[in-house]
Amino acid sequence: MNTTRRRGLSLLVALGLLLAACGGADRTDDAGSASPSTSADAGEAASADGFGDLTSPCGPAGDGVELTDQGDFVTAESVTIGYGDDAGYQGSPGLNKPMSEAVEALIDWCNEQGGINGRTVVGNYYDAKILDSTNVMLEACDQVFMLVGQGFALDGAAEQTRVGCELPSVPGYTVSATVAHGPLTYSAVPNPADLTPIGQAYMLAEEFPEQVTRAAVVYGDYAATRESAEKVLDTYPEAGWEFLTDCAQTYPIGGSIQWAPYVQKLKDCGAEVVYFSGSAMPNLNNFLDAAAQADYAPIWVTDANFYEEAFAAANVNGNADQVYMRMAFVPFEQAGSNAATQQYIDMVEGSGGQTSLLGAQATSAFLLWATAADACGADLTRECVLSELAGIDSWTGGGLHAETDPAANTPPECDMVLTMEGTSFVQFLPEEEGTFECDPSFVAEVTPTLAAVAEAQLGPDRISTAYTGG
Repeated sequence: MNTTRRRGLSLLVALGLLLAACGGADRTDDAGSASPSTSADAGEAASADGFGDLTSPCGPAGDGVELTDQGDFVTAESVTIGYGDDAGYQGSPGLNKPMSEAVEALIDWCNEQGGINGRTVVGNYYDAKILDSTNVMLEACDQVFMLVGQGFALDGAAEQTRVGCELPSVPGYTVSATVAHGPLTYSAVPNPADLTPIGQAYMLAEEFPEQVTRAAVVYGDYAATRESAEKVLDTYPEAGWEFLTDCAQTYPIGGSIQWAPYVQKLKDCGAEVVYFSGSAMPNLNNFLDAAAQADYAPIWVTDANFYEEAFAAANVNGNADQVYMRMAFVPFEQAGSNAATQQYIDMVEGSGGQTSLLGAQATSAFLLWATAADACGADLTRECVLSELAGIDSWTGGGLHAETDPAANTPPECDMVLTMEGTSFVQFLPEEEGTFECDPSFVAEVTPTLAAVAEAQLGPDRISTAYTGG
């Protein structure tokens, strides 16, 4: 596989972070309000034996409860789940391993308390290596009760197999629209194709009202980055953004040797705000260097996948100080004031793993699954867990992120915007650290004819019919 192809696949994984999530529960929900509200920090107080402010879903069976074999990889003693990543991909060894490390740490944490109602949680690990997602799905179909907290870059390639064997899933992240809307699927932090979070657009428009009327997009020539840019062009005008005609640009997914021509076109267009879709390292970082050399300093807008330690560390020259990114989860920098975030970090690092935003997403997914499984008591079946998941319409992962609605598969109505000061990420908006701005208008409908939505082949219930013939 050539270098450009490897970079392109790795970028697709990075774009898996374009998820609709934001920190902050306890917000005031007033659909009739014309002005946004600001919510408090998510999960301020820790539950005694739980995760953040979530009561633990793990523990022994109740007194007098007799556990029996339930079928579908649930015995009287254990329940077997599947999880995984693309760590074996040769182009990027260890790719997204923090997701699996988070699930493994949570399995240990849960079993130490007695498992799920007395059943030990057994985890089967699957390494899709990006290109093997179909093969690992075939294996999982015959080996596990449910998939939990997994994330595969080419998840769409395996979706027909998963749907065909009726394997339920609570993924850590999704890429393909058919997976995001898949049957038997519930996400802790939904990333649907037909709805998208635009709180950042409103917040930045209020902060930079003149500049957002002269906006442009720059995106990689690849499906995931193209779809991200198309959603921005489609929905940000609702927040008052205006995009300059003939100013949009695409770049090779593996990056460009010369970014100066891209910079010059933006200058010639008069773009004052640039939405960049792709990867932070090395593409945006190199683009920023070229812009600085050309004395071009617009407002740069990105998404949560740019929340990357290497990107912050590279900002020694301050070229990224005007990069603004939407943040879904409570930033790790604020862990000291957020119990769930601190617990995630301590748990994973204590087991020898590494933390990442995707790892936090996998953590929320495991907790969502465990909460639904716990509610089923001794009769742990797929049907029961799916029924419980369908009733969870308020979820924060114990305070890791804002309130989401897994049952309805809708993004949250809250947002935080981060920027950088030197080599550190800092909160830009709202001004009070640890708070998030919330409003129903922060979720926008995406035009149904856009490729990302059409791909899903949604039924009236917003569930994909691509592989069900519905």
